[in-house]
Amino acid sequence: MKEKTIWKIDPAHAEVAFKVKHMMISTVKGNFDDFEAQVTTENDDFKQADFQFSAKTASINTKNEDRDTHLKSDDFFNAEQYPELTFTSKSFDGQTLIGDLSIRDVTKEVQLAVDFNGVAVDPYGQTKAGFEIRGKINRKDFNLTWSALTEAGNMVVSDQVKLVIDAQFIKQNS
Repeated sequence: MKEKTIWKIDPAHAEVAFKVKHMMISTVKGNFDDFEAQVTTENDDFKQADFQFSAKTASINTKNEDRDTHLKSDDFFNAEQYPELTFTSKSFDGQTLIGDLSIRDVTKEVQLAVDFNGVAVDPYGQTKAGFEIRGKINRKDFNLTWSALTEAGNMVVSDQVKLVIDAQFIKQNS
């Protein structure tokens, strides 16, 4: 049996972001500032690697304090009662990452598209691996159900949320 390699997220070179339509005419971007991730693999191509991820819901940041406070409330994440969202992979074929995403009190299987950008050694001798991960979820599937309509009848916040994750991992010495 091949030895497993552990890779930890490099937060200085990673971003966990999302995009959601606002009033159906513009896009609001945000991210989580406090997150952790780890990949465990037996292969250099990362196929069938195990991905683990968690983010502190109170670390949500859309560059608007009032909106962030609303997102932390029970209308959305309820950061006080549900301080973390998590993802645990089930399979990875090198392009598609399938796993369980848990937000609030709901866990659902999601499918994410992955570009594995390869492995490189930095000037300090650390081995790093880079990934671009994209996907879409319906926020209402996770009890993020707050909704309002504009005077024209458009939704204020779209149900569809795009996930935009750029992640660099550092190989841990065994």
